[in-house]
Amino acid sequence: MNVNEHELEYVGFWVRVGALLIDHLLLMTIIAPIVTIYYGKSYWVSAGFGVQGPLDFILSHVFPAVVIVAFWTWKQATPGKMAVSAKIVDARTGNVPSMKQYIGRYLAYCIAMLPIFVGIIWVAFDQRKQGWHDKLAGTVVVRPANRYPQKVTFGGS
Repeated sequence: MNVNEHELEYVGFWVRVGALLIDHLLLMTIIAPIVTIYYGKSYWVSAGFGVQGPLDFILSHVFPAVVIVAFWTWKQATPGKMAVSAKIVDARTGNVPSMKQYIGRYLAYCIAMLPIFVGIIWVAFDQRKQGWHDKLAGTVVVRPANRYPQKVTFGGS
């Protein structure tokens, strides 16, 4: 990343939640129609959270992992993070994380979500806005600071 660290800011909890919602909606626009066609409408009302079959496992677990890690590798961000000008960087150097860090970060989401998303909520309280998945992978999420250099004024001021 060819940006001075003083030109960056850590991306906070609510901005990251917004980015996650964008990513989830995009993934669901692909996954939901396929599982509905294959398993029928009963897929959405079936009892329990178990995997309905091989296609369900591939679409619900493997596909999102591959797509997310591919975006991280390609752009250092998912579409949701790109929408808020955020990038994932190595926490020590500010450079592009390694593939090992990206895969570890994705797998660490499982730990961060237990119990009751505490490791994700941690972003709101951490000085560097790192969730447990970031800490375990050695990454931080940053974006340009002061993205709006021109102050808003009204009237004659």
